[in-house]
Amino acid sequence: MNVLAIQNLKKNFGSKEVLCGLDLSVPEHSIFGFIGKNGAGKTTTMKAILGFLKSDSGEIYVMGEKVYFGQTSTNRYIGYLPDVPEFYSYMTPLEYLNLCGEVSGMNKSDIAMKSNELLDLVGLGHEHHRIKGFSRGMKQRLGIAQTLLNCPKLLICDEPTSALDPAGRKEILDILLAVKEQTTVLFSTHILSDVERICTEAAFLSDGKIAMQGTIAELRNKRSSDGFIIETVQKEAADTLIKAFGELQRTEQNAIVFHGSEERFFAIMQYVAENRIPVQRIEQIEPTLESLFLEVTK
Repeated sequence: MNVLAIQNLKKNFGSKEVLCGLDLSVPEHSIFGFIGKNGAGKTTTMKAILGFLKSDSGEIYVMGEKVYFGQTSTNRYIGYLPDVPEFYSYMTPLEYLNLCGEVSGMNKSDIAMKSNELLDLVGLGHEHHRIKGFSRGMKQRLGIAQTLLNCPKLLICDEPTSALDPAGRKEILDILLAVKEQTTVLFSTHILSDVERICTEAAFLSDGKIAMQGTIAELRNKRSSDGFIIETVQKEAADTLIKAFGELQRTEQNAIVFHGSEERFFAIMQYVAENRIPVQRIEQIEPTLESLFLEVTK
């Protein structure tokens, strides 16, 4: 079942066409990477999903229910974490979650149980300081706890790791992995390594539409290879190959890298064999999402 389905979504801001026929489907219990450059339309899409932004045309469905601008009944299925979440800074994490639970109509026993459970999940269970002293990473973790309070079917995260240091990014990614069994995660980002680490599926947003979508394995298989590394026994052998084939690039003293067609690679190998050039390693470079994304969106 698809938790989210978007059909032919279009949105203009004046003369600028931001979304031009976007189609997207997000299956249940996936961590779905929504990938695009800054300004590609990721946040615009998310605001439309939440019913906060009126599209020019197209349809959006959350859990099979149609989303209408200004009528946010479908948001009962959604938890939303903006890129810079805001809180009442004078509260502690537990006080803040208790307030959110009361506002959303949860009973007190459920609020207490769920708040403590979620604070433990995000590593803030023993944190009793005021939120005003929190780092950005701690605020992101508290934001995830808040979004999960009502057990949403879809958790939307708008670039949650973009301004975090490596340790903070790891903490957020580990939490998103941990909640996969509880909800479906739509993870908007331009950091491809994060997508490769935690996402099960992904879509590339380019020129206002989805340029490519599939599982991570399917996307990687769009390209058989990103090239080859050829490591020779002596530096002089590498020099010979670079002189014979101008597209080869040196990466180390005895190592060169090749990016090109299989036919050209076979020609290099034939040259190596015919000239008895001593080679100690030939390694295929595995394709990455980053290289595929750059190729699709260039």
